[in-house]
Amino acid sequence: MWTYNKTLQYPIKIKQKDPRLAKFIISQYGGPDGELAASLRYLSQRFGMPDQIAKATLNDIGTEELAHLEMVGTIVHQLTNGITAQEAEEMGLGAYYTDHGLDVYPQAAAGFPFDANCLACKGDPIANLQEDLAAEQKARATYEKLIDLCKDNPDVVDPLRYLREREIVHFQRFGEALRGVQDKLAERRMHSINNCNLNMNNNNNCN
Repeated sequence: MWTYNKTLQYPIKIKQKDPRLAKFIISQYGGPDGELAASLRYLSQRFGMPDQIAKATLNDIGTEELAHLEMVGTIVHQLTNGITAQEAEEMGLGAYYTDHGLDVYPQAAAGFPFDANCLACKGDPIANLQEDLAAEQKARATYEKLIDLCKDNPDVVDPLRYLREREIVHFQRFGEALRGVQDKLAERRMHSINNCNLNMNNNNNCN
């Protein structure tokens, strides 16, 4: 089992509030390529993996994504903590404030709420791992865009860069898992073919 340490995976201490940035960064909390989607996708896909290494990879990365969800939520919270309704409206968060106040709510930067349709669980380990590789690249690209938007605020850029680097590591681990699963499935197919040939030979001997 996991041991929960009551600290963020990477420290976040934002000194200057900026609701405008929070509106963009929240996409990595509840957007289609965000951390909530990644965690649920990987933790759901792991059950159908054909080998223990792939299951463990999905379990580990899916759990780490929960830590990243906590980080992104913390960034959004620190950027908006204590702002007034007027400040929220002036920074384009008037509708958000109306529905959610200053709570951190899972939605994309465009405003639409989290939708489980983005999880892409297909019941095929190769398709799932290919989707995971693409998901990590999309998350990396999103973090790079956010870093561009936040380049004047080093307190925000620093944890975003950390999160971007973790997406690269996850991409590498999923590549390794995909190769392992492909080898495992090829081994199973060969074993099945050999058994089929053996049965055919036995039937011919009987005749």
